[in-house]
Amino acid sequence: MAEKLLEAKNLKKYFKTKKGWLHAVDGIDFSIKKGETLGLVGESGCGKSTTGRVVLRLLEATGGEVLFNGEDILKYNKKQLHAFRENAQIVFQDPFASLNPRMTVSEIIAEPLVINKKELSRAERYQRVRNLMETVGLAERLENVYPHELDGGRRQRIGIARALSLNPSFIVQDEPVSALDVSIQAQILNLMEELQKEFGLTYLFISHDLSVIKHVSDNIAVMYLGKIVEMTDYSSIFQNPLHPYTKALLSAIPIPNVDEEEQDRIILEGDVPSPINPPPGCRFYRRCFMRKDECKDVTPELKEVSQGRYCACHIVHGDV
Repeated sequence: MAEKLLEAKNLKKYFKTKKGWLHAVDGIDFSIKKGETLGLVGESGCGKSTTGRVVLRLLEATGGEVLFNGEDILKYNKKQLHAFRENAQIVFQDPFASLNPRMTVSEIIAEPLVINKKELSRAERYQRVRNLMETVGLAERLENVYPHELDGGRRQRIGIARALSLNPSFIVQDEPVSALDVSIQAQILNLMEELQKEFGLTYLFISHDLSVIKHVSDNIAVMYLGKIVEMTDYSSIFQNPLHPYTKALLSAIPIPNVDEEEQDRIILEGDVPSPINPPPGCRFYRRCFMRKDECKDVTPELKEVSQGRYCACHIVHGDV
């Protein structure tokens, strides 16, 4: 049985605003085993990307723990954090915005090696960049071109090569294909799967698209307004979703085969509540088609309802 590489416990991230505290991530728990992928999915604004940045300490957590190989990285000093950053990287959503337009492809990929003062000669560094470019499918002739001269797929390959340059074991994939054409998306997803197998990488894959999450994840966590509402392996969540929000998300996935029976689409009514000083009770209450009066006042806990399956819903737990 694989060991846990990363584990978040009661993780919180609040932002201070003029109207109060915005609860972007509000006490979530999850873990990722070595060599596996956890897909984190939910609507825009639910706190997915903030979660990814907090577990890498690109944003400082408000509370909780982030255990990496059993050590709480939130307690790391500057030296320890520097070592951690070599072992944990991120691939951003917008490949163009995440690349320095003044640097060539080879300079961008080599930058982490320079910043982290790896003891490599110029020839060794050059060979390392060449190897990384080959690994991610970038032609050698592109080493001296600039990001604006390339398409989105090649730019994202540069970002992936840069993330791999320090031989990390953990990578946060923050909506890595949402800005790409569908045909290019498949290429990038296949590349990341190949890299995971080759280097034994562990991923936190963040996306709003369940059809993408399905093909890359070992386990899936569904997030709504700063909370994880359901978490299990990918097959269970697609075959038998428990939480009403998960059911609604799955019903929105288009079915390409016209011969298949058309599934009933669940249309969510009402607006998403404000994450600023959220009220007690279930945050999905206003939009839930299964709600009971009791759900309005008591916040449901993320409980294990069967082996390896977690859900935060009073109705699923039989509380109401």
